[in-house]
Amino acid sequence: MVLDKDTAKKTAELLLQINAIKLNPENPFTWASGWKSPIYCDNRIILSYPVIRNFVREKIAKQVEELYGKPDVIAGVATGAIGIGALVADYLGLPFIYIRPEAKKHGRQNQVEGKLEANQTVVVIEDLISTGKSSLNAVDVLLKQNANVKGMLAIFTYGFEIADDNFKKKGIDLHTLGSYEYLIQQASETGYIKEEQLNTLMEWRKNPSQWKP
Repeated sequence: MVLDKDTAKKTAELLLQINAIKLNPENPFTWASGWKSPIYCDNRIILSYPVIRNFVREKIAKQVEELYGKPDVIAGVATGAIGIGALVADYLGLPFIYIRPEAKKHGRQNQVEGKLEANQTVVVIEDLISTGKSSLNAVDVLLKQNANVKGMLAIFTYGFEIADDNFKKKGIDLHTLGSYEYLIQQASETGYIKEEQLNTLMEWRKNPSQWKP
């Protein structure tokens, strides 16, 4: 759920400005889920642009405070949200941890890196939401360690129905700075994409799991 329309529009503008959005309808990207996609959103590049990085950090941090007050801990989902999660935690003056997709095979075999105590309140930070599966796996890890997960904030969501359903089933509150709808609107208005590309992107969005180029 996008909280602020102006922020969503600005987020879309900034992502397009730094070419974080890659379009390749003729030779689509393959996601970890196996889905084929004509679009790929690489939010990690934000970290290389201090002004944009600070905008995202501040907006997420303020939404954390607005929605949840100050939690005990900020958690980032590895690897995409480690950087922005740490920046948000620093802005709020809070401890930071991150969650690996699976436990390390050596050393202390941690899956949660950093200090987390039972019953601490945690807000999870993600870079983007597609199906929500990996994000909610991270939440499960925190719950198994008796954390009190207040909710999740992400930079961007594709807004898939399956993601909405997954978050509702898990009972996890999700908010994002931007979304696919705002991104496509901004890309179209600024000439970032051509009309035929817009049609492809809209068609893909209707049924992404079955889409073929």
